[in-house]
Amino acid sequence: MTLAQSDGASVQSDGADTLPFLSVIIPIYNGEDDVADLVQCLWSQTYPAHRVEYLLVDNNSGDRTTDYLQSYAVRSAARNITLKALQENQIQSSYAARNTGIKSAQGSILVFTDADCRPCSHWLTELIGPFADASVGLVAGEITGLPSQNWLETYADRQATLSQTHTLAHPFCPYGQTANLAVRREAFQQVSLFRPYLTTGGDADMCWRIQRETSWAIAFAEAAQVQHRHRSTLAELRSQWRRYGRSNRYLHELHGIPLTQPLPLGESVKRLARWVLKEIPTLLMKGDRHLSTLLSTPLSLVCIHARSQGQAQASLSANAREIERWEQSVVGEPR
Repeated sequence: MTLAQSDGASVQSDGADTLPFLSVIIPIYNGEDDVADLVQCLWSQTYPAHRVEYLLVDNNSGDRTTDYLQSYAVRSAARNITLKALQENQIQSSYAARNTGIKSAQGSILVFTDADCRPCSHWLTELIGPFADASVGLVAGEITGLPSQNWLETYADRQATLSQTHTLAHPFCPYGQTANLAVRREAFQQVSLFRPYLTTGGDADMCWRIQRETSWAIAFAEAAQVQHRHRSTLAELRSQWRRYGRSNRYLHELHGIPLTQPLPLGESVKRLARWVLKEIPTLLMKGDRHLSTLLSTPLSLVCIHARSQGQAQASLSANAREIERWEQSVVGEPR
């Protein structure tokens, strides 16, 4: 359960053929607007193309995602890049879609990101660096925000909301978000796959099962970066933090972690009073009139209360406890 140290250096190799074969697994739901930019990022990877396969899993989309994926699979083949369009239409869950990818994967290391993420060109090259340490079974890369388009996105960027440093510092046990995570195949063989019916919190659950049931350590590859889109509206921001609350409730039920205590009304009033009487005048005197700074305190309160609401309203279903077993499902042959 300790975080392994890593300098982020790439795996040393005498030749490309000795590099580990990677399977990059990406769930997609109604992602037709993301596919083109995502695939461009995959095509630009510096990792040798013949040592990686990209498994893009459509999770029962209602738009043209499936057609786009099939088209890009053909276009990728023309570039000598392996990109496969898979489907998971039985269970509406990103974790079920990831399991579908895992079942077809041939890699010794399985890499995860999301359709709305934009990996940097050296992402895979940097991400596998810590696996040079034979004790490392999981590697989390860093997640940063795409360039901000409005003040809400700037607020989230200044808070480093998406950074893996938060989840890697979790007091119960460190974990990496599946927006940028790599896992040894052997680790899945030991603890099996994601809980397919879980709708949030599955990345923490998987990382914790691996670390608590095996001897694998987790490492951080800060230079292996993907960019993710921040929420651009208040409704989207509140939805994001309600999901964080639901995740905490589910992980409480599955692993016994403490629930987050709601912020008392009196404390909220005190923070707002301090904001009006002290913070705003100080910022204005300094000439800082950016909304992302001026409204930082009330926005943080919005996030805190949305998380509490999500936690209070969440209820873990019986089937969300199920774990899809490795031996019952995996068909991909390792390379």
